[in-house]
Amino acid sequence: MRARLACLTLAAALGAALAAPASHAALFGDDEKLEQLRREIQANEKALEARIAKLEASAADRNALLDLSGQLDQLRSDLARLRGQVEVLANQIDTAEKRQKDLYLDIDTRLRKLEQAKEQPPAAGASGEPAASPAETKAYEAALNQFKLGNYPLAISAFQGFLVTYPSSPLAPSAQYWIGNAHYARRDYKHAIEAQQKLLTAWPDSSKAPDAMFNMASSQEALGDRAAARKTLETLVQKYPASPAAANAKQRLAQGSKR
Repeated sequence: MRARLACLTLAAALGAALAAPASHAALFGDDEKLEQLRREIQANEKALEARIAKLEASAADRNALLDLSGQLDQLRSDLARLRGQVEVLANQIDTAEKRQKDLYLDIDTRLRKLEQAKEQPPAAGASGEPAASPAETKAYEAALNQFKLGNYPLAISAFQGFLVTYPSSPLAPSAQYWIGNAHYARRDYKHAIEAQQKLLTAWPDSSKAPDAMFNMASSQEALGDRAAARKTLETLVQKYPASPAAANAKQRLAQGSKR
């Protein structure tokens, strides 16, 4: 650009000696062309800068979109994992609710039997077994009342104290049974099984033995050991076929076979 201006200036200087008016007109015309060319160059530079800026913006937008797409993929993955966890928790809740319902039904049934029979101490029968003494009856009923009130730890302690004080009482098998049932009500299924097993070992011919086996099966089921629960129920039906507990065991076995 400067070289061209220098040439034009030199030409104007040489032509000035011949015709001043013509030289001024020519110089004026070149200046206009230079100015116009300058404006065109500036316009082109601005247009080029605008295009470069637009391209840079587009590249930035693409990077942003790629980053956003990656975040969306991660969110979808997290959402899928959370949905899986929700399904697992929902299944666990349903199972827990079913077990809790079975627990309440079992306890309610037994409490209704208690209300009907009022847990009267057994009288002396053909076997010649003595009836429970008034002191034994009072201690037993005090412990049983704690169970009815839902004070399971206190009921367990009271029944254990009863067995220590009156180990040979006709009410001892029932006391041992309610210890196991109280553990079951507290969802302490391992100790419930141990307590009922003590009853079956010490008093296999007791009227509470079938109920003890049924409670053991319920505890085994609650622990997830279905095979052991089924075996216990089958043994119950075999050993005590005429008991109400055996009828309940048959019903539960039939339900289990449908699963």
